[in-house]
Parts: sequence; C-alpha cells; structure tokens
Amino acid sequence: MSKLSMEPKTGTVDSASPGSPVRFTWAGLKRSTIFYPFVGLIVVCFVMVFASNSFLSAANIENIARQVSINAIIAVGMTCVILTGGIDLSVGSVMALSGTLAAGLMVSGMNAVAALVVGIAVGLGFGVANGIFVAFAGMPPIIVTLATMGIARGLALIYTGGYPIDGLPDWVAFFGNGKVLGVQMPVVIMLVVYLLAWVLLERMPFGRYVYAIGGNEDATRLSGVRVARVKLIVYGLAGLTSSLAAIVLTARLMSGQPNAGVGFELDAIAAVVMGGTSISGGRGSIVGTLIGALLLGVLNNGLNMVGVNPYVQNVIKGGIILLAIYISRDRRRK
Repeated sequence: MSKLSMEPKTGTVDSASPGSPVRFTWAGLKRSTIFYPFVGLIVVCFVMVFASNSFLSAANIENIARQVSINAIIAVGMTCVILTGGIDLSVGSVMALSGTLAAGLMVSGMNAVAALVVGIAVGLGFGVANGIFVAFAGMPPIIVTLATMGIARGLALIYTGGYPIDGLPDWVAFFGNGKVLGVQMPVVIMLVVYLLAWVLLERMPFGRYVYAIGGNEDATRLSGVRVARVKLIVYGLAGLTSSLAAIVLTARLMSGQPNAGVGFELDAIAAVVMGGTSISGGRGSIVGTLIGALLLGVLNNGLNMVGVNPYVQNVIKGGIILLAIYISRDRRRK
C-alpha cells in the first residue's frame, strides 16, 4: 500500500470508478455518512416548528447558533481524534484551564492579546502531552485523557481558588458577543475553524493518514506513514480547539470560570457520533460533525422551549446517541 493510495473513507456518493463523474443516486446518498444526521436535523427542526411558535424567531435562531458554536468548535478536534480510533475526555477541563488562565493574566495586568495567546498555548500543550503519552508511550487514550482531565480541572481550581475571575477588558467581549457583517463572532470563528478542518482532512495528505490510521493502523504504519506523529498532531488539535472554545466562552461570559466545560467532552463526542463518524475510527466527515452539533443544539433548545424536564432530556439525548452508534456500527458492518 502506498501513501497516495490511502483515500479517506468519507461520506461520499456513488462513483463508478476513480476519475469518473459522481453519480448522485438514492443508494449512494443513503451510504453517505451525513445522510442520516441531515435527515435527523430536518425532522427535529420540523417537529420543533410545530411544538413552539417561537422556535423560528430570529432571537431563538441566534441563541441556537451561539450555543452550538462552542460545542461545535470542540467537536472539530474530537472528530480528528475519533477518526484515528482514539478518544479525548480532557477537552472540557482543558477548556476551563485555558479560559481561567487567560482571564487571570489579563486581570493581573498582562497585555490582553498575549494573555489570550498563552491560554491557547496551554490548551495546545495539554493536547500535545496527551499525544505523547498515547502515540509514543503507547498508553490507552481513555486512561491518558481521563488523567489529564483531572489534572487540568485541578489546576484551574487551584489557580482561581474555585472562584470566577472577573474584570476583563471590555473589548474582549467582542469575541463572545460581537458581530461581523451581522453574523455573531462565535459563529464566524466556528465557520473558520470548520473550513480549515475541512481543508486539512479532505484536501491534504494528512487527512488521508488520519482516516487510514482509524481504518487499519498496522497497515498504515507498514505503508510508511509516521503514525505516532500523526496521532501527536491530532491530539494537539483537540487541545487547540478546546482552548479556542475557551476563549469564546470566556469572552461571552466576560469571566474565567473554573467549573466551565463540565460535561462538554460528552457533548462533543455526541456531536461527532450523531454526525455519522464511526466511534471505532476510519469513517466520518467534518461536515457531519457540524450537522451533529447543530442537531444536538436544536434538540437541546427545542426540549427546553417545550418544557421537557432536564432529567428526561438526558434520557432522550442518551437514547439518540445510542441509536446513532447503532446505525454507524450497522452500516460499517455492511
């Protein structure tokens, strides 16, 4: 197997042969990894329109977009990790540490831009550390990231004493509440991150290596790909996207919250899985993740609007995630 022969097994439609025109057939669309997530998103939106008169209001649409953006940004890095067959449970805690550190440095007098850069660098550093332990030390991803989840959360609580850090410069709020050409800044950041991730995974050799590792790591290694280095970069990306989401959330709240990001790792995994990415790796797409994040956001918003008990909401979302995993597993087996 040569490096150039490893094409990503993404959700594409039927094609007769390499280089032939794409044929958009019903069977091909159904085989696409984004087909069921997209149908699910349309169905949920359709139901919510009839369940609540204010669902399609401009204010509610903006609210959904703002809420989705943070989880969607984290889910970009999580998608890369899961495509390689790994997992990262530390993203929520890394998010809290990055946000509180950046806020604390700004309040202490450091230049705000420099403080934001330090916060992003900390997230990237934790991601790289995860990658080193997983890729070079050969430790299980779930154990490594579970440990770093506790470390990052503990450091955030120690740094803040368990209290929020307020008093950020007013202009920082632009990243969480500002608008560019009428579009909310968190949404702009989210779209830029997804565009870059799409180029990385779908148009560059690195993306082919990511999919190949998830499909068959041993064969990929034997083909000459530096698997450890690819994994290191993937976990570094997960840390980077977590810290970017932390900056957006910190700017939105105008404070560093040491308890921020609790449960966000589960929401990110849910968005990835609901977007059609196989939990065992090797199959999925970044577009599917965006659809999954939107589906989860619309579901959360709609259930809140119709007054569904929060405990019942957890049951519903858990059932949907199980269904998504089952569909992914069944399609992979076929």
